[in-house]
Amino acid sequence: MSGKSAKLREVQEIRPMVSAVTAATGFMRGIAIKRFAPASRRREFAVLEQSQKSHMSRCQLFREKGNGNVPTIVLGGFVPDATETVEFQRRLLRQHGCIYYMNYSRNGFCQEMFTAQLNDLIEYLVNKGQKPLIMGVSFGCGLLANFLRHADEWVHEGIRGIVLVSPVITTEDLIRPVEHKRDGVRMLESNLKKIVAADPENETDIARHVERSRRCFQALFNAGAGNRTLSARHLAIRKKINDVIEYTTARGGFERVTALRDFSFPAPASTLFPGPVLVLLAENESDILVPSSPTLKLFSEPALYSRIFPSCRVKMVKSHIAGDGVAHASLIFHHEAYNTLLDSWYDRLLYPRFQLAV
Repeated sequence: MSGKSAKLREVQEIRPMVSAVTAATGFMRGIAIKRFAPASRRREFAVLEQSQKSHMSRCQLFREKGNGNVPTIVLGGFVPDATETVEFQRRLLRQHGCIYYMNYSRNGFCQEMFTAQLNDLIEYLVNKGQKPLIMGVSFGCGLLANFLRHADEWVHEGIRGIVLVSPVITTEDLIRPVEHKRDGVRMLESNLKKIVAADPENETDIARHVERSRRCFQALFNAGAGNRTLSARHLAIRKKINDVIEYTTARGGFERVTALRDFSFPAPASTLFPGPVLVLLAENESDILVPSSPTLKLFSEPALYSRIFPSCRVKMVKSHIAGDGVAHASLIFHHEAYNTLLDSWYDRLLYPRFQLAV
């Protein structure tokens, strides 16, 4: 038997075993992460009463039980869902409390509905005597910043702290002004620019542009997975991630980008959130965020970000493997680098007396 044939036979023999392990891993995730609804959803129902179409944009809420009394609410990026975004941070977060995931609708997005659902969830937790931490990732950071800008005082008081992972707060983080494009236009930048400029009434035009972005996100994910040995956990969530990319409708993708387009960048003279903030920037952030990114500028200068977030730590997430730099929001493929910083920050924030004793 030739070496090539032997290798093929080996792969064929291993594949069923890998599939079984992957299926088992996915099953265990399904048991742990369950659908959830707060006891009171008055704000959500109020939005539904104003517009029956808003049911298309409702987030799906999930909960994973933890051991502590400090829950974490996770807001994902464009993709993947929140439930997959922190797959390799779940154990860390569960040590401190339950995890609440907000997965965006496949069929649409509405800032008003998102705000109503997040307010209802925070109120539910506060009424239980719990002050949640909120973790935003990429686009989720923009959603969170916009939410905090308009939130009532009780909401700010009810949040223990926030984590911003590879924050994208404005479209200018991903799309450069014309005068800054001498070095060419990136694939993601080009696709998003076309979606932002699309006619909201032209479904054919929207579908064409979103399909290009769909392929772009698939390429970005595959590039992150390249030259890596994927564990059963990676394989278990890979299909879910691809499903988000494939089955989010053109209207759903368009409305997520529209929400980002409508964000206002935080005013430099006003405090957006007074409590503890951790910002995690990837060492290769500029591969996705453009050089003129207002958010990169903001978090590179303490004099700027301390006005908006008076109690803020900014950390660069770096890989210990040469040639494998940490990419934008790479919580899945560079989880060890992220988890070290997250674990330390959670401990300092939640157990300060223990830290002083050490």
